[in-house]
Amino acid sequence: MSDQMMETTLYSLGDETPSPDRADQRQGERHLTLYRVGSLMLGDRRELCLIKNISAGGMMIRAYCRIAEGDTLTVELKNGEPIAGRAIWTKGQNVGVEFDEKIDIIDILSTTMDGPRPRMPRIEVACPVTLYVDSQPIPARIEDISQGGVKIAIHHPLPRGGKDLGVALPGLAPIRASVRWQNDESAGITFNTLMPLGDLVGWLETQRAPVSKAS
Repeated sequence: MSDQMMETTLYSLGDETPSPDRADQRQGERHLTLYRVGSLMLGDRRELCLIKNISAGGMMIRAYCRIAEGDTLTVELKNGEPIAGRAIWTKGQNVGVEFDEKIDIIDILSTTMDGPRPRMPRIEVACPVTLYVDSQPIPARIEDISQGGVKIAIHHPLPRGGKDLGVALPGLAPIRASVRWQNDESAGITFNTLMPLGDLVGWLETQRAPVSKAS
């Protein structure tokens, strides 16, 4: 399997609007970009964009039209349900949009079960996880998760070469997986089989309360 990283739209359970500091977070890394396509209304014009990060309070997009700081706009994340917001910062093609009202991230994710299957979005969530290598537990922390795997913060070297390991998410039975890549601070773990979207959404619901209290 290639070591090339995959960069997809990142969802967050927090309320903060993505900051401009995250715009160049992966600059210089080898990655595939599979961002979610968004639809914007700027006045009477409809424009497309790529959604890089999205939280309950806002989103960071890659725009293909001119958007100035302070511009008001609406974005359609679910069919027929536009969400109003305004641009609060710009950095090159990247634009930070603050929503007028908070949205329900888990509701946005769960509606995808009734529509066309999206490319696997990543959801930012901070919680402990236990890895099992040859039945030996290794503690780590999740940075983000998708149906296909997790990115974890870990300094312990993990086995490569397709060797299976177990990933025990809080409250769930261990999931068989393998290491896709690892550096000095983190690792990408691929599940051997896709996690059903309904199971992922249900697990995220159990993480919502701790994230809300922390924020």
